[in-house]
Amino acid sequence: MRRSAILTVLLTIAAGALVACGSSKKTTTTSAAAATTATARCTKAVLKTHNGGVMTVATDSPAFPPYFEDNKPANGKGFESAVAYAIAKQLGYAPSEVKWVVEHFNSSYAPGPKNFDFDVNEISITPDRAKAVDFSDPYFTAPQGIVVPKGSKLANATSLADFKDAKFGVQIGTTSLDAVKNQIKPTKSVKVFDTSNDVNTALKENLVDAVVVDLPTAFYITSAQVEGSKIAGQFNAPGGDQWGALLPKNSALTACVSEAVQKLKASGTLAKIQNQWMAGASAPKLQ
Repeated sequence: MRRSAILTVLLTIAAGALVACGSSKKTTTTSAAAATTATARCTKAVLKTHNGGVMTVATDSPAFPPYFEDNKPANGKGFESAVAYAIAKQLGYAPSEVKWVVEHFNSSYAPGPKNFDFDVNEISITPDRAKAVDFSDPYFTAPQGIVVPKGSKLANATSLADFKDAKFGVQIGTTSLDAVKNQIKPTKSVKVFDTSNDVNTALKENLVDAVVVDLPTAFYITSAQVEGSKIAGQFNAPGGDQWGALLPKNSALTACVSEAVQKLKASGTLAKIQNQWMAGASAPKLQ
């Protein structure tokens, strides 16, 4: 009886192990099939783009370095131009099958139909914007930069508190406005301008004490747009630093563009693109 009972227990354990092994194998097979199916959906042959057989990408005009070079998004030069082509390639589109259109920054995240598949324009992912449009996984995280005009006493600031009484300028619709209000909390009203060119003009003509833009743009302003200007420092703005490809609301392409971004991250391609076009974008950190 004792030997029989032991045998019964052993047989029961063995049967359970076989069932468990069978279940594990089935689960693994199912997961692999699901991944294959997801990848199969994200191919040129299956994707339904705005214009069949073409990936239509939007950005603003003019398009500035280091995101675009020579105001020609289609040349593949500049951080966001290179990112857009890398996403398209990951989805099976050759450079000749990428078409660029103009979409102004403020209208990109407005509700309504779009004439593009995705937009790359230093667009921060925010909950409010996500109510009207879709975003891919982020392809870049940018801190904010404070730029001051030539001869400013604020050029040697060591903390955000040093800017408490400064008059700031920002572009309308950007997360920089929220960054100034929430992180710096100046005592004076922030001046809001329609375009980035208006922001630069205000800086040149000393209409403001400082402007706030994303850090890479700050480097371009100081090196090529506003002579004598200086980056006083950088700071993080929670909730407004991550940039994603913007797509129409409930786009069938959103998951695939996100998958493409994920693969570009995993392969190191995104890091290489960033190093090539955004290297040197560093400044003192202000708190």
